[in-house]
Amino acid sequence: MDKHLICLDLDGTLLTDEKKIPTYTKRVLQYLKKSGHEIIISTGRPYRASIDYYNAMQMNTPIINFNGALIHHPHDNRFEPVHEQLDARIATKIFNDVSKLNIKNIIAEVRDQVYINNYDQTLFEGFSMGDPEIKYGELDKLLPESPTSLLIQAEDDEIPRIKRHLSKYYAEHIEHRRWGAPFPVIEIVKKGINKGKAVKYVAEYLDIDFDNIIAFGDEDNDYEMIQFANYGVAMGNAIPELKEIANDVTDTNNADGIGKYLNNYFDLNM
Repeated sequence: MDKHLICLDLDGTLLTDEKKIPTYTKRVLQYLKKSGHEIIISTGRPYRASIDYYNAMQMNTPIINFNGALIHHPHDNRFEPVHEQLDARIATKIFNDVSKLNIKNIIAEVRDQVYINNYDQTLFEGFSMGDPEIKYGELDKLLPESPTSLLIQAEDDEIPRIKRHLSKYYAEHIEHRRWGAPFPVIEIVKKGINKGKAVKYVAEYLDIDFDNIIAFGDEDNDYEMIQFANYGVAMGNAIPELKEIANDVTDTNNADGIGKYLNNYFDLNM
């Protein structure tokens, strides 16, 4: 069988609700990797919060972070990395919007560095994965360079109004998406950034035919990746909108949905 590229979102997809890689799914993926297929992580997480899973799968491929705003290869300096940063002027304008909107906090990330407008212990715990450098204060004064992403934290019922504001004033410059639980958060990256575009970049580097791309996801940040892949697969726990555009729907993240689908697709009898 031709070499395939298997693209894995992390939270709600490869990982169980306990943030573990299921044993059966891991066994199937490692068998396929040894058989010559390529496996990549494509996540909204920063690199520092995904490296443990990358290492656990013994990967040697590029990794997609921040939904495609950062693409690099941890083991190959010949790979041309991608780092798409927000325009600093737009970021500053969004910082200034705090006084106009009922925003609780803004978090800026520059690769694996974290900058938080206001100290919050819950946020600290949520963003301390990978032991990053975390600084607090006025973001336009703290940031050493343009951010990779911004995260706006607000009360759940304020999120729709803030999203409307972002669409009205910044639609030409940014992409924004809502996170799922546990944080009511809006993530902002540069316009045109998405996982589908990132997977295309990696597939070309790995010289894999687009007809042989399989992608798994569960949330709205997986939408473009699921549409782009020839075999876009929504998890059983995915949002309804993703299931509607997917080629297939598999079992849930807690029930080896990825492992079961790949076992049937490649006829492994595992």
